[in-house]
Amino acid sequence: MKKATLSSHRILSPSPPSATGTKLTPTPRLLPGCCHGRRRVRSDVPVPCRPRKCNSNLVGARIPRGKVITTARGSSTGELEGHASSRQPPQPCSWGQSSDLLSRIDLDELMKKDEPPLDFPDTLEGFEYAFNEKGQLRHIKTGEPFVFNYREDLHRWNQKRYEALGEIITKYVYELLEKDCNLKKISIPVDATENEPKSFIFMSEDALTNPQKLMVLIHGSGVVRAGQWARRLIINEDLDSGTQIPFIKRAMDEGYGVIVLNPNENYIEVEKPKTHVQSSSDSSDEPAEKRERKDKVSKETKKRRDFYEKYRNPQREKEMMQLYIRENGSPEEHAIYVWDHFIAQSAAENVFFVAHSYGGLAFVELMIQREADVKSKVTAVALTDSVHNVWHQEAGKTVREWMRENCCNWVSSSEPLDTSVESMLPDCPRVSAGTDRHELTSWKSFPSGLHYCLYKKKKAQEFPKYISVYYFKIKTIFPTRSGVLFLLRTSFICNCRDFLFF
Repeated sequence: MKKATLSSHRILSPSPPSATGTKLTPTPRLLPGCCHGRRRVRSDVPVPCRPRKCNSNLVGARIPRGKVITTARGSSTGELEGHASSRQPPQPCSWGQSSDLLSRIDLDELMKKDEPPLDFPDTLEGFEYAFNEKGQLRHIKTGEPFVFNYREDLHRWNQKRYEALGEIITKYVYELLEKDCNLKKISIPVDATENEPKSFIFMSEDALTNPQKLMVLIHGSGVVRAGQWARRLIINEDLDSGTQIPFIKRAMDEGYGVIVLNPNENYIEVEKPKTHVQSSSDSSDEPAEKRERKDKVSKETKKRRDFYEKYRNPQREKEMMQLYIRENGSPEEHAIYVWDHFIAQSAAENVFFVAHSYGGLAFVELMIQREADVKSKVTAVALTDSVHNVWHQEAGKTVREWMRENCCNWVSSSEPLDTSVESMLPDCPRVSAGTDRHELTSWKSFPSGLHYCLYKKKKAQEFPKYISVYYFKIKTIFPTRSGVLFLLRTSFICNCRDFLFF
């Protein structure tokens, strides 16, 4: 074999023989070292997946087809061709190994900027916020609205702070329901033992004894509790738009009894007891070598999990478990329970519902489960952007027909208030709430919703009286039966909205 000719920068290395036994031409290869000159590079030479370090002042590199495109520290992007390190034999990439990517992250380095402790005040004054005379949440010193990003680049901490404030807001609304609205807090289940998980609802003094009318309010899903429509509106807008207080006060002024449901209070949280996991090597009959191998894998897995937990939960928050409340473990169960134990037992001849979002679904489920009772007692239902679905909930034909006559859904829409909105479901009429924001639909449709309930009450109670009185008057003018029916029909069509006959 002939020796390769040696130059200052290149060496010719022999190639392996081919299958026929003939030798191939030598392939030029660069000497090790760092060569900064521009040279012609063969495109048929394999390129490694990542370059080795060299003495040049390089930060990073990418390697397309034999070229090394580098960015020098403190200089603009440049191009180096024929870099010696790009001609080394391919090295296996560490990221191709089976080790977990998360285990190779230096979490201590990643979390040098640890978040502050999750220790927040338990009063509005501690947060330095208060509600002004307009019901708006404002900073005590600056008068500014609530600021979510209290600390930059700490979204999780800011979110925990927001949730802590939300819990204070919930207690504040409970106090308003009892003090400003004069509602009573009633624990449920009514026969709960002392140590049993409990929930509660609010009701007025005459809720069960008012012989004429009763108003029932149901909020949607999520973090909201009794007396709230949307926590976001309470914090960022005002109490009127985010709470049920305007509905409650207006209903009580009109002589209604009031019941406020609490469908999201389905469980209580307690600290999860620590459980000791017995090692598999203690009671296993496997060979010692296999047990040692499994224990080693288990220890590595636990180490990675602990590292991940340190990143995910640096505050080491307590693990909680949920204890569900008997017969109130879901919004649907809650609505049925309150109906059976309170609403159905009330003396009111006319019951009216105002239900928002998921509260509408809970009412439809109540309607399906207690159809006959609901039909005999409920006069009207005002829904605000309800998420019910009569097909998915398998509502029968009689339920859908009753909803068409006695329900109306104010949905989020950019159309003006009370504008008819087309519906693909054969249940109840849909009209615009005057806003395209879901959480605002209850507040924006407030005047129309109450007018609808009053209108339905007037129809239920006064329509027979109007018929009997004016039938006698029409009979004296138009003695024939056809004339009486024609005039009654015409009068009803022209004036049915306000029931102003003649």
